[in-house]
Amino acid sequence: MNKINDKLRDKGLKITPQRISILEAIYNLNHPTADDIIKYIRQQHSNIATGTVYKVLDTFVKNDLIKKVITDKGVVKYDGLLTNHHHLHSSKSDEIKDYIDEELDHILTAYFKKKKITNFEIEEISLQIKGKFNK
Repeated sequence: MNKINDKLRDKGLKITPQRISILEAIYNLNHPTADDIIKYIRQQHSNIATGTVYKVLDTFVKNDLIKKVITDKGVVKYDGLLTNHHHLHSSKSDEIKDYIDEELDHILTAYFKKKKITNFEIEEISLQIKGKFNK
């Protein structure tokens, strides 16, 4: 809870129960949609408005507290992991899992540094790796 309060405070955002609950939901769920977040939150806060959730999500994205991930099917999901990582994306279920690999990060960074893309400054390199999860 203190970690969430600190993150909101660091971004200059007012600390509200709604914001805390939404950020908590994103951290506890795996790349949730807004509907997933609403369902999760309504277990404790049954009266939270859908519009409030969407507004807070937009505020979090604009303030770099979370990232928006859009699947091939156009489904918007939210990611609370801000450190550099990639995504394993199921082509069957639209499930997304984080993939962290520092060696891959170094290879990609070196590759694009060597290529010297003109008139373009790379801010972040993130791969989406599609396949099927074997369960």
